[in-house]
Amino acid sequence: MSVASPQNSVTSLSNGGHQLAALDLGSNSFHLLITQEIQGRIQVVDKHKEMVRLAEGLTDKGQLSKQVSERALQCLQRLAQRLRSIDPNNLRIVGTNTLRQLENSSSFLAEAERILGRPIEIISGREEARLIYLGVCHGMGDNRTQELVIDIGGGSTELIIGQNFTPTALESLHMGCVSMTRKHFQPGADLAEAFQRAINDALIELEPVTQIYLERGWEHVIGASGTINSVASVQTALGLGTQITADTLKHIQQTILEQQGTRSLPGLSEERNDVFAAGLSILTALFQAFHIQTMEAAQSALREGVIYDLLGRQRHADIRDQTVKSLSQRFTVDQQQAKRVRQTALDFLDQVTDIRDKSAASQRQLLGWAADLHEIGMDISHSAYHKHGSYLLSHMDMPGFSRSEQAQLARLVGMHRRKIADTSPDWVTKLGVLLRLSAVIHRHRSVADMPIMSVAISPGESLSVVRLSIDPAYLQEHPLTQLDLENEIQMLKGINITLEVTRQND
Repeated sequence: MSVASPQNSVTSLSNGGHQLAALDLGSNSFHLLITQEIQGRIQVVDKHKEMVRLAEGLTDKGQLSKQVSERALQCLQRLAQRLRSIDPNNLRIVGTNTLRQLENSSSFLAEAERILGRPIEIISGREEARLIYLGVCHGMGDNRTQELVIDIGGGSTELIIGQNFTPTALESLHMGCVSMTRKHFQPGADLAEAFQRAINDALIELEPVTQIYLERGWEHVIGASGTINSVASVQTALGLGTQITADTLKHIQQTILEQQGTRSLPGLSEERNDVFAAGLSILTALFQAFHIQTMEAAQSALREGVIYDLLGRQRHADIRDQTVKSLSQRFTVDQQQAKRVRQTALDFLDQVTDIRDKSAASQRQLLGWAADLHEIGMDISHSAYHKHGSYLLSHMDMPGFSRSEQAQLARLVGMHRRKIADTSPDWVTKLGVLLRLSAVIHRHRSVADMPIMSVAISPGESLSVVRLSIDPAYLQEHPLTQLDLENEIQMLKGINITLEVTRQND
């Protein structure tokens, strides 16, 4: 990949030359992509892919089988060696469908993060679709026409319609080449029957979205990732050209039936043998459901999208900021009140944060977003609006946010007032307390000058004593604020935190 950034994209690059890496922990393969900025272009420095088949080991109880877990962790041990030279700020590790389905009790994620030395971002299906679209758009270079982008993964299939680098429809369906293989293409299965069952199964999965997508329409169809690129490779080897059509898919299926398997299929890599027929079935169903005439295969996909999204964050064009702004407008949040609470909360955070803390920047972002959205639930009801806000942020699609970031944001909004039932990590609790204090201080919603205040947190591993110093004259003039702070002292006792309110001049 060597792609110039379009003028209207967020990745107008400098000539910095630093390396950026994306690790995609997919349901079928683990992909590592390392790139470098060179004179305003992104160039591939290194690529590594291993077929792990994570979805193959997923049990009905949301656990990974021991064999697949060990296989995946061994792969991560190898990948970790290559990641040591990458600046942690220039690396993103994302997990997709299979990791989304793991139960919290699964030990796999904790062990994987220990090996990699970095957190794994579990992204939603629609966020995966958005990143795939971003990668495909930059890889193709020209996105002026409305396009349908399809990506068949190991455990899910993503469908995107978009134009001018902007997706207008995003969907992630629970079907992929590994999961479909487990369901229909077990050893000894009749291949003709397996194909028909798998195609019908995929058509059923597509049925709820088919009409919606057909009504939106598109001018071109682009396919991404392993299954579709493997189909293109097989077509070329069979002399069928590179453009995928319903006829070429039918020809490949017939060839597999005649050969009684994929082992001798020209152009197909050995590692794809076991899952190719299932992927072909899904693609056939997509052609039928959407009446696709031709499809072009793209070389870029999720990992390239992660690289460009990472660059956007570094260039202060973070999609998460736009998501928060859009939600704030959609739910008619009081912008001035949010701004006041944000400023005070961030001032408090700066007072208690060690500048050497590598997580300080990300915590500051999270607290700022929580302040921006702390009243989002008021659009539903003023009563228990913090609970409504937490629920909304837990369950809605939030482009750019990983599952863990979204959960942390929901927890902060949920704990910013009233009784706290908190099981958050200490650092999240710290942010929550600072947000609570800021919300209390600004409860009167006044634009008048605020008093000089300072916050200190007692040192130690756990958050136990918080000291708020404030001008006593201000509290005398604002008796309700003083009463709110006295109530806050009692509330925080419930989570073993002592709040001490002292005079600013003490």
